[in-house]
Amino acid sequence: MDQIVDNLNRQLAHRLRLERDARNWSLAELASRSGVSKAMISKIERGEASPTAAVLVRLSSAFGLTLAGLLVRAEGSDRLARAADQPVWTDPETGYLRRQIFARPDHPVELVEVVLPPGRRVPLPASSYAHIRQVVQVRAGQLTLTEGGACHRLGAGDSLGFGPPADTIFANESDSPCRYIVALTRV
Repeated sequence: MDQIVDNLNRQLAHRLRLERDARNWSLAELASRSGVSKAMISKIERGEASPTAAVLVRLSSAFGLTLAGLLVRAEGSDRLARAADQPVWTDPETGYLRRQIFARPDHPVELVEVVLPPGRRVPLPASSYAHIRQVVQVRAGQLTLTEGGACHRLGAGDSLGFGPPADTIFANESDSPCRYIVALTRV
């Protein structure tokens, strides 16, 4: 598993540099657009730092991509997404585990499975939802989702469709892991 994570980090580093170069952006330009420091972007691109989910969301949003879109571009993909080949990424800060169930640049729907460890939270800025709509369904455990000022507590089987873009916090306030599916589409 460590080799897969290391490989994905190398692919992410390379993809971030390609996306930045394709736009002819300096580190300063990407830092300004994403709110991520030049130093951190440089470390990620050199493979010296493993980015958190929040950092990747900010970077992908600056490029006009979803997190899944960035990961798909880094990983490459096929129309058939076999379970063994689905990219898995772990946030080094929270232990948030993200499996890309299905994503293609030419398909409007993406599916992601997340396992959020107990007592952990992942804040994401409103900008990460600017060009997408999402539905979350909890498969196991409990998820507290704070979207703007609204707090939603979801249990196994519960679903929530996101409203207008707002700062959002995914939190597992329980003692057990929470597993949920995210379906998203571009608008």
